[in-house]
Amino acid sequence: MHRTGSRGFYFFLIFFILFALFLYGPMFSIILLSFQGPDGGLTFPMNGFSLHWFGELLKGAGVVDIGSAFRRSLLLGFVVMVLTVVLSVAAGLAFRKNFRGAELLFLTTIASLIVPSIVLSLGVALEFRLLDETIKWFGNWFEIEKIIYDFQTTLGMFTSGMGTQLTWTLPFGLLIMFAVFNRFDKSYEEAAKDLGATQWQTIREVVLPIIAPSIIGIGLFGFTLSYDELARSSQVMGATNTLPLELRGLTTTVTTPIIYALGTITTLFSFAVIGMFFLAFWLLSRSRSKALR
Repeated sequence: MHRTGSRGFYFFLIFFILFALFLYGPMFSIILLSFQGPDGGLTFPMNGFSLHWFGELLKGAGVVDIGSAFRRSLLLGFVVMVLTVVLSVAAGLAFRKNFRGAELLFLTTIASLIVPSIVLSLGVALEFRLLDETIKWFGNWFEIEKIIYDFQTTLGMFTSGMGTQLTWTLPFGLLIMFAVFNRFDKSYEEAAKDLGATQWQTIREVVLPIIAPSIIGIGLFGFTLSYDELARSSQVMGATNTLPLELRGLTTTVTTPIIYALGTITTLFSFAVIGMFFLAFWLLSRSRSKALR
């Protein structure tokens, strides 16, 4: 019996090690190859060890403005994160009360996770192109010069791009909120109302502090999913590109480890963002434990 248990343990240990290598091996390979020497290539073996390609990256990666693409991704990720948190919390509070059409609305929202990302991206792009044609027809019909001569397209980072990314981040936020509120002890709210608190005071002073760790998790999901998004953003960003789209373009034009250097920097930034969220979660948990003493 003991031997059987030991065999099972070692089997799952080996499986976990192989899974970790499969998951993180490519990332560590790219990080290692980004430190190639000046004559190094895109594959092993290493030809020296230096920071040469990081220096080349600072000089610029061809015609691509990496700095601007990074700032656009950062800004879009922040906006998507805020909207995901606000809409998820609001929807979670709303769905606590039964109303007609609640199940249909929930299933409609979650269905966006099932649709293939590229199909969704193409559909949104087509929808906004139809909107463009409608606006142009309206401008020509009523002879609005501003539309006739200046209007280009409604496709853009904060229109079609942001909306498409919300179809990816919002369902995860909703699922987290539903799980949280299904386990939420309503006696805290009832106690607050017995003490004379209004509905808004109860939400602000009781509900939000209790679900704050989950809100931080939704924020982390919202930002990282937006910052790394590629497939859903491929057809809907208009004239501007986010950092993942620029990276995809570089893979076809750049043949030096400079692309690995860029990948290393963006990976370290992603880990830094995750670390900041975990730090916020730890500080919040610490303050709550002190308040309960």
